[in-house]
Amino acid sequence: MSDPQILLTYSRGKGIVAIAHGARYKAAHQLLTSCGFREDESGVHHLPNGEPDLARAHVASLVRLAKFYRAEVTTGSRQFIGDIAEDIAARLPGGWKARVEIYSNPHWQGDLVPWLWDSGELARVVRHERVPCAAALTDTASETTLLLIEHPDRQAGYLLGALSPDFFEEGHGDRHAPRGIAVPGSAAAAARAITDHYLPAYRRAVHDRRLACVAESLDRIRARHDDRSTGTAPERDDIGAPVPEEATARLPGRVWEEFRSVLRHAPPLLDRCRSSAPEGSPDNRVLAQLIDALVDVESLDGGASSGSPGPDAPLRSAIETWLTHGETFLRRARAAAPPTRPDTPALAPPARPHPPGRHTPRR
Repeated sequence: MSDPQILLTYSRGKGIVAIAHGARYKAAHQLLTSCGFREDESGVHHLPNGEPDLARAHVASLVRLAKFYRAEVTTGSRQFIGDIAEDIAARLPGGWKARVEIYSNPHWQGDLVPWLWDSGELARVVRHERVPCAAALTDTASETTLLLIEHPDRQAGYLLGALSPDFFEEGHGDRHAPRGIAVPGSAAAAARAITDHYLPAYRRAVHDRRLACVAESLDRIRARHDDRSTGTAPERDDIGAPVPEEATARLPGRVWEEFRSVLRHAPPLLDRCRSSAPEGSPDNRVLAQLIDALVDVESLDGGASSGSPGPDAPLRSAIETWLTHGETFLRRARAAAPPTRPDTPALAPPARPHPPGRHTPRR
């Protein structure tokens, strides 16, 4: 069994802080408590700030007891990650908040892996190297959560990537995942790199994945729709029982599930599409029909059941509208993809208000 491990560093607001981790993290917790450290709500242990002599005495006691209990105590070469995260968050556009996450138990770090939405070095490091702590930077308005960890190279700064947004659920291994970046130890320089390079790439990745979700759902709906139109729909259910005649009047539950994906991901794409379509153009009129179709059925998406809501005429009409005009939507959405560079001109805002879309806020 590995020895208890303790990482010491300094926080401008908390003074000397300690992070207990490793397979025997509970023993490290007990050792810190016995030496006068107190644990806060984030799982970080710290000494009373503003009393340097007392802090030195507690640290000296920790070092002595660590040798006796065979605990490994190391000193971090960078400032406390919570401090740098707060400094970066304050410099990002919008209303960002920072919080510290402690992965004392190595299994907790493993639990993080499915939620990583990253195709760069961040995902590799979290999967294969020990990360005792991290900082999450969250912008609730855009449902964006970024993860900041210390670079494994002690002479370098930090690695930053994204966690999967609520509306995507798990993100590990997704081909649309943005590539994380290395950022310097300066909060100002790190915030510039995130604002100028990472966030544009992240927004483009969100757009591309939403578009893929809608396209794949429409393809699956169209395949089932074609089966029913050509008389090749199954006459028996999944366990071989005959399909009741009244059930044929209902949309299959799987078709409804696929269309719920359209309800979830299409509205923000439609917002961008209408921003780029000329006023009064045929494409603009088609987009308006697609928006209206979603508005007509969005109340059916209560999220409580995965079954079909029944032989509802508005739902059938909405699906028919999307199958008819889906290609126009996909073409416009591809053309309206957000730029990945900050110096690329942004799309013009809509000339007039349009019917509201539906933005489903996860975790």
